[in-house]
Amino acid sequence: MEQANNPLHGITLENMVLQLVEKYGWEELGMKINIDCFNNNPGVKSSLKFLRKTPWARLKVENLYLKTIISSS
Repeated sequence: MEQANNPLHGITLENMVLQLVEKYGWEELGMKINIDCFNNNPGVKSSLKFLRKTPWARLKVENLYLKTIISSS
């Protein structure tokens, strides 16, 4: 029951990245979240590897996901 009010419950980091890339593309995503894995030779696999090791960057992705994908549903 801890996750009952968590809008990200059940959504994988990979799904978040894929949906954000689909909506914005890598270039605009890199402007919205200025991190190297989105700006230099971006790819899903390398981005996920970085985001899983970097909590502050993952939080930025989660926040952008919540603002754009969840709120527009």
